[in-house]
Amino acid sequence: LPIITVSPNTPVCNGNGALLTADGANTYAWTPAATLNPSTGASVTASPTTTTTYVVTGTDTNGCSSTAITTVSVNPLPIITVSPNTSICIGNATQITAVGATTYSWTPAASLNPATGSSVTANPTTTTTYSVTGIDVNGCNNTASVIVNVNSLPLINVSPNTSICTGYGTLLTAGGANTY
Repeated sequence: LPIITVSPNTPVCNGNGALLTADGANTYAWTPAATLNPSTGASVTASPTTTTTYVVTGTDTNGCSSTAITTVSVNPLPIITVSPNTSICIGNATQITAVGATTYSWTPAASLNPATGSSVTANPTTTTTYSVTGIDVNGCNNTASVIVNVNSLPLINVSPNTSICTGYGTLLTAGGANTY
């Protein structure tokens, strides 16, 4: 009987595929076929959504067959949460924080300090949606986003421009905001 080997026996992140390669025969048929592309041949791509055991049957030139087994373990994607969705006045900064992974990378990086790490300081000049990609200990990644709204500064005016004599008063009126 042919001696069939299969490699690799490596975990994958949910949504990713694993290239499985068999050796030791001339033709190969794999099962279960539902998550394989193709399901025949020496090399197939397995894309399971849960941990799955695959069986490959190899047949040599004499028509003799044997099997090998491999398991593709599926690691879940990290659940990344980021907060807060907030509003700031132009010229101000705010801290935004992500949790759920081990390492983080933020975009767009131009108005962030730093652009990596779980907490960053955002100082945008216009309303900006920031995306953060978090990678967990298994090397799996996922993305979340947060919006920092930027409000313009109020245009304050005061009137009248006037001169007064010592001991007299005048009424000054301000406009352009809600409180003074």
